[in-house]
Amino acid sequence: MTLFWNTVTRLGEAQLLLPALLAATAWLALRARAPRVALTWLGATGVAAAITTVTKIAFIGWGIGYAPLDFTGISGHAMFAAAILPLLAREAVGAAHPRWHGPAVGIGLALAALVAVSRVEVYAHSPSESWAGFLLGAGASVAALSLVHMPRTSAPKKLILLLGAWLLVAVPGAPASRTHDWVTAISIGLAGRDAPYTRQMMHRDWQLQRNGAQRYGAAR
Repeated sequence: MTLFWNTVTRLGEAQLLLPALLAATAWLALRARAPRVALTWLGATGVAAAITTVTKIAFIGWGIGYAPLDFTGISGHAMFAAAILPLLAREAVGAAHPRWHGPAVGIGLALAALVAVSRVEVYAHSPSESWAGFLLGAGASVAALSLVHMPRTSAPKKLILLLGAWLLVAVPGAPASRTHDWVTAISIGLAGRDAPYTRQMMHRDWQLQRNGAQRYGAAR
């Protein structure tokens, strides 16, 4: 099962999904004559990515998290998967009967939920972080779908095959993502720290606060 979860979790990497997003939105804007759809999709994903990044910087740089839920920042993998995969699936069946549109989005969301689970299984995130990412990304994709009308045309088979081949090849073969390293460097630079604030530090500080509160209560 370790190999399975390590493979699934890569479906949420920005370095794999963003090229797919850019290819799909470029087709929407230039060939399907739906630039508003493309811009809405890009905008919703961008907002979700910005929120995710802010939570990570806030924790790594300034220690802003929530120890009771083991929360140190929103999972970027879960967010990107839920923001992009449902719309890719919807675009793939655009010309099909409308009864297939909802199930396509549902399949995309289900795959994104699997990515969220994988982040916990590979010990990259806590459940609160993974599901926060999933909900944020799902909110972005659902918002994009509700704000615009997707064109009644499907992405060409060549583009669908190209994107499928890209994910099939990139998932096992692409180098490990460096986005977390970049966010960490930015965070400690902005905060002026020598080292990043960590999950272990958060729980240590929380335990010290609890012990101090208990001693204070006993003293009273």
